Amino acid sequence: MGAVLALTSVELCAGAGGQALGVEQAGFGHEALVELDKHACETLRLNRPNWPVFEEDLNSPTEFDAGDYVGIDLLAGGLPCPPFSVAGKQLGEQDERNLFDRGVELVDEIRPSAVMFENVKGMLNPSFDDYRGRIGKRLKKLGYTHGWKLLNASDFGVPQLRPRVVLVAVRSDRSGNFEWPDARDFLPPKTVGETLHDLMAIDGWAGADAWRDAANRIAPTVVGGSKKHGGPDLGPTRAKRAWKELDVDGMGIANEPPAPGFNGIPRLTVQMVARLQGFPDEWEISGRKTNAYRQVGNAFPPPVAKAVASKIAAALSSSNQYAVAV
Repeated sequence: MGAVLALTSVELCAGAGGQALGVEQAGFGHEALVELDKHACETLRLNRPNWPVFEEDLNSPTEFDAGDYVGIDLLAGGLPCPPFSVAGKQLGEQDERNLFDRGVELVDEIRPSAVMFENVKGMLNPSFDDYRGRIGKRLKKLGYTHGWKLLNASDFGVPQLRPRVVLVAVRSDRSGNFEWPDARDFLPPKTVGETLHDLMAIDGWAGADAWRDAANRIAPTVVGGSKKHGGPDLGPTRAKRAWKELDVDGMGIANEPPAPGFNGIPRLTVQMVARLQGFPDEWEISGRKTNAYRQVGNAFPPPVAKAVASKIAAALSSSNQYAVAV
């Protein structure tokens, strides 16, 4: 971590650091990370003691002052997804948890060279066309060219589908040439069995090899749930059925890997789910099981964040004319 990073960023709704880690791997140094959840803040501080973490509500900050970060290279964030999720009521901009408007306000206050906001695929539903259009008009008025893109994590080597929508906007007067990352540049993902075999076998479970062979596809999308809904399990009934087809018991999250004499269908540990999300094994998740799983399950996979942020970094460093490819 001793390398000097030339590009600067501010991270909103940083969570457990999935997007922040990917952005760091793309060459950005974090000037500030804002997150309301205390458990996620503990995770960020545990893994990156040097990161300036603000444990605050973006709607009523006390110490984080956007004016301190005017002109940074990148404003990024995993803005809350429940307002646009098909698993929720899809209240969109009317949902009290919606922070897209606040995010655009911070674009106005900070005037970064580029913006990268992530959300669920429901954001592209026709019912939100007008809302996305208004966001686009505001960004254009602020001097940005923008584009929306649906990206599947599996296209970037992550062993689960996990579709996510990413908004990228770059200041129109900046030279450079942004293009979305191409899935053809990445290796295909491993299966769940290949990805987790060593963790399943670590305590000597005799059935680990047979389980690896049975778990022969990528995972369904990991569901983290919200503070109001969703506990330490792998999601609603439909998701649990998909996990069962991979010989995974989705009814809960295990405290430990299977013991040597274990019989039955194993459950995943938080560490296993983190690996399925693309976190490196050394990334520690703070908190008890429910809070830890929720952090991991709601994360933006670091490899996807790195892929997009690397293209943004290239665009900001380029002397070519900027254009957003949609």
